[in-house]
Amino acid sequence: MKTFFFIFTIAMDIEKRKETFITLGHFLRQFDPDNPAEVSSGGVDKLNREFMESVKEVVSSAHLYNPWFTERNVRLALASAGKMLSPEKMEKWLSGYNFSQKPSRKMRIGVIMAGNIPLVGFHDMLCVLISGHSFAGKLSSKDDKLLPLLARIISCLEPEIERDIHFESGFLKEFDAVIATGSNNSARYFDYYFGQYPHIIRRNRNSAAILSGDETEAELEKLADDIFRYFGLGCRSVSKLYLPENFDFTSLQRAFSVYSHLSEHHKWDNNYRYRKAAFLMNKIPYCDFGFVLLKEDKNLFSPIGVIYYEHFAGKDEAWRELYENKEELQCIVSQEKGPLGTVPFGKAQEPELWNYPDNVDTIDFLLNPHQPLADKT
Repeated sequence: MKTFFFIFTIAMDIEKRKETFITLGHFLRQFDPDNPAEVSSGGVDKLNREFMESVKEVVSSAHLYNPWFTERNVRLALASAGKMLSPEKMEKWLSGYNFSQKPSRKMRIGVIMAGNIPLVGFHDMLCVLISGHSFAGKLSSKDDKLLPLLARIISCLEPEIERDIHFESGFLKEFDAVIATGSNNSARYFDYYFGQYPHIIRRNRNSAAILSGDETEAELEKLADDIFRYFGLGCRSVSKLYLPENFDFTSLQRAFSVYSHLSEHHKWDNNYRYRKAAFLMNKIPYCDFGFVLLKEDKNLFSPIGVIYYEHFAGKDEAWRELYENKEELQCIVSQEKGPLGTVPFGKAQEPELWNYPDNVDTIDFLLNPHQPLADKT
């Protein structure tokens, strides 16, 4: 009887919850540093009155708690979440699931979040709440201000959701299933402690781009966003370039110069200078753009201040190597579609609701949390 009641409740609540997040999206799009949306509606006007100053304060002070969280990057993260939550995208996303016929019960989902980029755990919180479950979040100390503020805003819009949002200050306990994101080292810890529960456990992933050599300057500038936005700290940040032989690096240098201001950020500049000194001392060849170094390297993951690249004789060669390393890839940026799927230039850092991390469908897991889906990847 309880299971039937929960199924019926989800079916009744899904529209209400969807409208709640759509209104949140309208509110968040106002913080786009490049193209702030102008919205006037009852729900947004209420949020503007009650939360605008609080959000502005958190945005402007975020760098004091995490130097990588500049005001611009925090605004970009808020706006990106807002763009996800448009009515059209929410409808497209949720129409792919049958919430009323999935046998389940209301569960407490433990979510362990990373803190590498602002609001990196928002999508998991959204998935848990839209599925009608209870969210128990363990925040990273590097990003512990933004999500609690969004939780207050969500609760203001729909007070019934408030009882389903919890943030754990200590060790995660009292949960039915787990979604955990971290490094390869922390993933081993997660496997040990949470392996007996239904789970999604995410490890390190990186992103790459395949260039043909005939990209326009506008496309290369968009590629710069894929590489440098959020200082390249996200799993969707491009850290490896596949370039045709005899590629002209001057085109990259012109396009990437829009991010030359990164040299003014002390942590980025320290990494850049450290890597440059190490390359010089070890007589390792590199190309210097003045704020970032390009180094030929087989590895997919490059350190802060460095972009790895590799030449290929034909695109099939590049795709073959990427396919061999697909378990380490989050997304691939390219003009053309490939066997692993691609995203257009400039879109790596703006995933859609249905672009699930590690290609594991979080909503499907939450509606059928009886087996560790992450083990299938």
